[in-house]
Amino acid sequence: MPAQVETAVFGGGCFWCIEAVFQQIEGVLRADSGYAGGHVERPTYEQVCEGNTGHVEVVSITYDPAVIDYHELLEIFFASHDPTTPNRQGNDVGPQYRSAIFWQTPAQQEAAREVIADLQARNVFGAPIVTELLPPSTVWPAEDYHRDYFLRNPGQGYCAFVVAPKVAKMRKNFAHKLKKT
Repeated sequence: MPAQVETAVFGGGCFWCIEAVFQQIEGVLRADSGYAGGHVERPTYEQVCEGNTGHVEVVSITYDPAVIDYHELLEIFFASHDPTTPNRQGNDVGPQYRSAIFWQTPAQQEAAREVIADLQARNVFGAPIVTELLPPSTVWPAEDYHRDYFLRNPGQGYCAFVVAPKVAKMRKNFAHKLKKT
């Protein structure tokens, strides 16, 4: 285990996609799917999918800041989803799929503000970024069957048609950041 580890918490649509992307990044020690930001303790997937618990599907990323820094994680996060669509990513619709960053420290909050301002100034997405910057929140772990979902089910329909293209795009754009096999 590295001398120091940090945590980043991102919501960018279905957590299967975000988890699959970050599991392949050098310096990421863990990428765990869960739920954050809601008002129900220990929510279930079914409760969150109803859209009234206030939770976001998130991935809690444990990383080694000596290998990859928070700015780099933000760069990958914004390249891995559409941060301009409120409460949706593609066909996944509902408040649980909104784009959100749960900053863990004031430094992360400031870094996220800076990255968003830069992306907006350069008009990278051609539309306003709606990513919410939210304070730390309990991340309730997703049910076991959600963990490593893409790794265990690459041929499943959603994985093949939604997750795989996002992973392929990330692998192309961030080849220099991939874990060595």
